[in-house]
Amino acid sequence: MSAPERIPPRSMTPADLLAEGELTVRGRIREASNAALYCTVTHDGQEAACVYKPVAGERPLWDFPDGTLAAREVAAYLVSEATGWGLVPPTVLRDGPYGEGMVQLWIEAVPDAELLALVEEDEPHPGWKAIGLAEVGEGRTALLVHADDPRLRRLAVLDAVINNADRKGGHLLPAAGGRLYGIDHGVTFNVENKLRTLLWGWAGQALTEEAVTVLGGLRERLAPGAALAERLAGLITPAELDATRARVEALLTARVHPEPGGEWPAIPWPPV
Repeated sequence: MSAPERIPPRSMTPADLLAEGELTVRGRIREASNAALYCTVTHDGQEAACVYKPVAGERPLWDFPDGTLAAREVAAYLVSEATGWGLVPPTVLRDGPYGEGMVQLWIEAVPDAELLALVEEDEPHPGWKAIGLAEVGEGRTALLVHADDPRLRRLAVLDAVINNADRKGGHLLPAAGGRLYGIDHGVTFNVENKLRTLLWGWAGQALTEEAVTVLGGLRERLAPGAALAERLAGLITPAELDATRARVEALLTARVHPEPGGEWPAIPWPPV
C-alpha cells in the first residue's frame, strides 16, 4: 500500500499567521505607555515576531472613551491597506494569553535612516522640511526638520484621514527594501480634530495627484455598505466612521495638506 500523499502546509499571509498562529510571550516592551508584549507567533512551521497589546493592559483615556486602543490600531491598518500604500504593519485583533488584544507584525528598523534632524540654521537644507523650533538646552533652540520624503508625505495623508493624535518620531520605522512603516495608532479616529504630528512640512501645500487618486478610491471604500466600511463599523463608533468619511471629503475638496488648527497642540510631546 502506498503512503498517503502528504499535503504541504499552505503558505499564509502575515495577517493570517498573526490571526491563526500560536502566540507565545517572550518579553515586555518597557518603553510603551500601555502593556506591550514582544511575542512570537507560529503555525505549521512558519514563525514571525510580533507585538501583542492586550486590551486589559490599556490605560483609560478621557478623550478616547469609546472602544479600545487595540481596535483603533486594527482600523488604522485596514485604512492603510485600502490606500494601497502599506504604511502600517499587518495588524489583527485576536485572543491571546491575556485576553483580546492587538497583534502586529514586528518590524526591524533599519539603523541610521535620516528622517528627522535638528539644525542650527533658520531654514531647512534642501531635501528637508521645517517642523518648528525645539529647545535644546541652556536657553538655546534649534530647528526641527523632517526629510522631504514621498513615503513620509503619504504617511502625512494617512494621518490626516485617521486623525492621528500621536505621530512621534519613534513611531516611524524605516525597514529593509526601502519600506517605511508607521506604528502606534491607538489614539486615532476621534470625532474632534486632534491631528498631532511631526509631519507638518507640507501643511497648506497641494496634495500630490497620487494622493488625490488614492483619496478618491478611499471615499468609495468608506461608503455605507462597502466592505471596508463594514469592517470599520466593528472597530470604531458610527460617529467616528462618519467623521472619517468627512475628513476624506474635506481633503478631496481642499486638495491641500491640512494645517494646524490651533485648538489642539500641533506637535506631540515628547516629539521622539
